[in-house]
Amino acid sequence: MTDNVERVIIIGSGPAGLTAGLYTARGEMQPLLFTGSEIGGQVSLTMEVENYPGFPDGITGPDLIQRMQKQAERFGLRIIVDTVTEVQLDSQPLLIKTQSGKEYRSKSLIITTGARPRRLGVVGEKELTGRGVSYCATCDGFFFRGKEVVVVGGGDAAIEEALFLTKHVNKVKVVHRRDQLRANMALQQRAYNNPKFEFIWNTVVTAIGGDQRVSSVALKNVETGEESEMAIDGVFVYVGHIPNSSLFEGKLEMDEQGYLITDNCMRTSVPGVYAAGEIQDRHFQQVATSVGQGCAAALEVERFVAELEDRAYPGDDGPNAPEELGQSEG
Repeated sequence: MTDNVERVIIIGSGPAGLTAGLYTARGEMQPLLFTGSEIGGQVSLTMEVENYPGFPDGITGPDLIQRMQKQAERFGLRIIVDTVTEVQLDSQPLLIKTQSGKEYRSKSLIITTGARPRRLGVVGEKELTGRGVSYCATCDGFFFRGKEVVVVGGGDAAIEEALFLTKHVNKVKVVHRRDQLRANMALQQRAYNNPKFEFIWNTVVTAIGGDQRVSSVALKNVETGEESEMAIDGVFVYVGHIPNSSLFEGKLEMDEQGYLITDNCMRTSVPGVYAAGEIQDRHFQQVATSVGQGCAAALEVERFVAELEDRAYPGDDGPNAPEELGQSEG
């Protein structure tokens, strides 16, 4: 264990984490960021990011992450490829343990561990994952060139990935439990105008069939109860996300789905611990909102550490910050 106490540690390396790293680095806080198993989070698996400001022609997820990383490192962000396995948040300094067996202490913590794709939980899904069942069109779409695939879901992620799949496949059959899409209107129009799309409304997948590879799906109409089977070459699943918050169970306040609860300054229920991005955002889940939340968390961390070190913070001339979540004003 090092004798040094960090001023801020960031867990997670997606847009929220890298933005927090950029701002705290520019604030001369010498931030330390742990990537987890890989850098970039979910956006690093997205080949077309068209709604992030400043890129009129769009940008790939990996390129965006690479630029964010390079910019943050330019100002001094230290990045360690390691996974945090334990945190102790009940006293100062906070204690962080990693998979490599190292321990770190820090005055503050920014959690940006994001969320992972939710599974359908049906027969055949687990057995055929990687053999026709996928949760990432940009990763696996190439392997379905000339095939017909099912996309399960109707939100932004489902339609974005389905549109990407049309570059490779002959037909995308969107299976959605409702009678209309939830994706934004721009995506809906692109999907409805694409001749490779077919929509199967008010329907859920109840099983995925196949021996060595996916060959069929079992379907059920949620209104009529009618069941059917459809031959298909692949299944892409986009039915929401599960926050990566198990590390903080019993240590930070969460909602019933496991999302960390924060106030509008990204403060959690423990002083000095902040959260940003999809780990606490169950509603928007966009790169742009994650970046904004990472920025807010970083600015609040700078304020917190300045008070802890009994020194002035440049933003203290503004109005008082709102009362801390689960904390009383001291």
